[in-house]
Amino acid sequence: MKKKPLIIISGPTATGKSALGVRLAKDINGEIVSADSMQVYRYMNIGTAKVTVEEMDGVPHHMIDVCDPRTDYSIADYKEAAKKCVDDILNRGKIPIVVGGTGFYIHALVYDTDFGITESDGSVREHLENDLEMHGAGELFERLRQVDPDSAEILHMNDTKRVIRALEFYELYGYRISEHNRREAQNESPYDFIYLALNRNRNELYGLIDQRVDDMMNRGLESEIRYLLSTGCSSTNVSMQGIGYKELINCEDIGKAVEEIKLNSRHYAKRQFTWLRHEKNVTWIDSPVSEDDYKWILTECSRIITETSE
Repeated sequence: MKKKPLIIISGPTATGKSALGVRLAKDINGEIVSADSMQVYRYMNIGTAKVTVEEMDGVPHHMIDVCDPRTDYSIADYKEAAKKCVDDILNRGKIPIVVGGTGFYIHALVYDTDFGITESDGSVREHLENDLEMHGAGELFERLRQVDPDSAEILHMNDTKRVIRALEFYELYGYRISEHNRREAQNESPYDFIYLALNRNRNELYGLIDQRVDDMMNRGLESEIRYLLSTGCSSTNVSMQGIGYKELINCEDIGKAVEEIKLNSRHYAKRQFTWLRHEKNVTWIDSPVSEDDYKWILTECSRIITETSE
């Protein structure tokens, strides 16, 4: 079967992915499919650095504001919905451009990942959730580090949903979810794709991250969190465990919380670098993208579009 064209723009936070995606979409008649695990939630705009209408510049964006923050949204949910968006964009004669920094989401879409855990009755997960409540995220994460160090390397301790899922997989099947994911990664993608990752000098990137956090606070991140709590959100929701939200929900010292957000954001950027270094078929581009680099990107995109249309 003929493969479908797909453009991917990823990279750590604050590297300029959204701006490049919009520029490229306008040049190749494309539409954006977001790959951000926090931007799927409605009403969470400031803390997720959600692209604004002005920044979209008339380019349609999909997979943003698709679910209520009081509900959990899984990677499997994302894959199925994003696939439909990609197919719809292609059927209308346009080019899908996946833009975002959530590597799990991108990988699941590009390689049509099978997530397993289809026969669980939920008892293992319930047991792990009880352990989380009794013993805390640190102990659960240490358990994961012992049985699946590769997964522990790319997950944050507070990403309890994925930590629990990795432990559940190990208990159910007797082998590591990282091994399962590596096997799934050998699947041939249904897409003819170009996978771009934006790079930036670490010191410069960390400065931009710190500035972004300050901007979020100035724009009213605290007010956004108060509104979310007033609608019934709580610290137990997956949405509220995102960086920028979990630090402020019950903080007693705003200054310390802001510094913690900056630190956690920098650590997240490191994990994004680590994830992308392990992905195959990734082409690194320095950000901001030079005109020569952009011409090369256009050429590669045109090649894929032409090959898949012949």
